[in-house]
This record gives sequence, C-alpha cells and structure tokens, in this order.
Amino acid sequence: MTSPVRATRASSSTRAAALSAPLAADPPGAPVATVRLRVELSYDGSGFHGWAAQPGLRTVQQVIEEALGRILALDTPPGLTVAGRTDAGVHARGQVAHADVAAESWARAAGLALRRLARLLPPDIRVHSVGRAPDGFDARFSALWRRYTYRVCDDPIRADPLSRHDTLWYPRRIATERMNEAAAGCLGTRDFAAFCRHREGATTVRELLRLDWARSASGIAVATVAADAFCHNMVRALTGAMLSVGDGTRPAGWLADVLAARVRDPAVHVAPPHGLCLEEVRYPADAELAARAAATRRVRESGASR
Repeated sequence: MTSPVRATRASSSTRAAALSAPLAADPPGAPVATVRLRVELSYDGSGFHGWAAQPGLRTVQQVIEEALGRILALDTPPGLTVAGRTDAGVHARGQVAHADVAAESWARAAGLALRRLARLLPPDIRVHSVGRAPDGFDARFSALWRRYTYRVCDDPIRADPLSRHDTLWYPRRIATERMNEAAAGCLGTRDFAAFCRHREGATTVRELLRLDWARSASGIAVATVAADAFCHNMVRALTGAMLSVGDGTRPAGWLADVLAARVRDPAVHVAPPHGLCLEEVRYPADAELAARAAATRRVRESGASR
C-alpha cells in the first residue's frame, strides 16, 4: 500500500513536470489575432515621391510602414491603407491611415509607440496619434469627405521665401471673386472627367462639397476644396483652371463649360503640387463606420477614390 507521504510527493513531482514542460505550439495555419490601428500623421511632401510605395523611391508609405514594423518588432512591415493618396510634392496636415497588425505585437508596443515613432521618423514626417481603431473603421472607405487647401501668392513683393515650399508664386494678379463665381458651377455630384487623369474602369463621378477662395491676413489667396473623394490630379487641375479665370485669361463660365464637356481640355493646366495640402479627413460616428465603408466600397471598388 502506498503511503500518503509518498503519494503526495509523486503528485507534486507530476505537477512540477507539467509546469516545466514547454507550452504546446499553435497548430500550423492557426489564425493570428489581429487589431486594426488608426494612424494620424502629417508630412512635408517636398522630399517624398508621393504617398504610395514605389521600388527604389522615398515615399511616405514606405517610411511609415518601416517605422511601424520596427516598433512592433515585425519580420515584415505592416501594410497601410490611407484616406488620401497624395502625389509627389503634396503635403498633409491631417492624413489618416490604418494597418492590421498582430494583437500581441501591439500589446507589447502600445505604451511607448508614439515616442518611439518620434525618434525613428525623419523631421519631415510625424505621427500624431496611433491606437486601436473603432470597429468597422476603414481609413479610406469610412471617410465622409476630404478637405484640401491650395495656397497662392500673386504679389511678388509679398512672396515669403520661408513659405516657398507650400505656396505657389503666381506671376499675375488674380481676382478671387471671379474664381468663386466660376467655382460655384462645379458644386454637387458631377462627372469630373475633364479634371481627372483617366484610369481604365474607374469612375470619375464625385460629390464636390466645397470650392472657394479667400485672402488670408497676409494677402495669400487660399482655395478650400472638399469632396467625398478625389480623382487623380482633380484638385490641382481645378486649381489650374480657376487661376486662368482669376487672372483674366478665361471667362468665369469657362470652368462650367469644361466640366460639362467631360473630356480633358489641353487648356487646363495642372497646378504645381507644392501649394496643395490635405488638411482634414472627416468620419461619421463610430456606430456608422462600417455602414459608411460598405456603402462607399460599392461605389468606389474600382480603386478610383483618392
């Protein structure tokens, strides 16, 4: 008969062996728990070849993805989906993106993520916020609208050398009231094919919510443009056309005529990129994010939304 003392010792040895044994590994192919991160950032676009990653070129996406991969200790940098894909030389003050990452990696890095990103990133780009996104959030498809500004200095005496990277120096004086008259005919849901670079199978229908010009206290002419989404080059093409109206080269009604034609007009000059800045991306309430994404995706699945 086994004594109670010997039985207790055997039981203790069995428990110790079980505790010291290696944990069972997840079976091959087991799903990894992930979280979606919302990233808010700004950047000076002067030194970037736009947002989208391109082999051998410095882009905003590439720099941010590599930095996120380092702070999360990932073998492969996470892929970012962005609200507005800015072109080379275009700036952003209120850009938004999302990335899906391993929940375990984020749990380890969350506390110091912003400070570590600040140390890793170059001075022309900064992440202001990073954290778990609400359920249903999609940086691109959940957005209600994007708002851009375009800055123009039309007085050579007032041109500020310190602002030359974010303000277009225009050689002729422009009348903002004429430009606003022209812009009014473009508002609403319309086909902006005349102001977009053609992409096979992509829609060029957009809802233009705001398009107007005002003078700042320093005399700079600032355009504010907001829409549900933008086609490639749409804001810069509209700006270039309005500048031709503002300096008297074209009548105010010309802009609406070009829009109605729905074909690219060689007389429309695309404004340089450095005067353009993405200021804000607006989203609905958290409870409406998923529905908004689903509705937008049905319309924009072709990939035209920027």
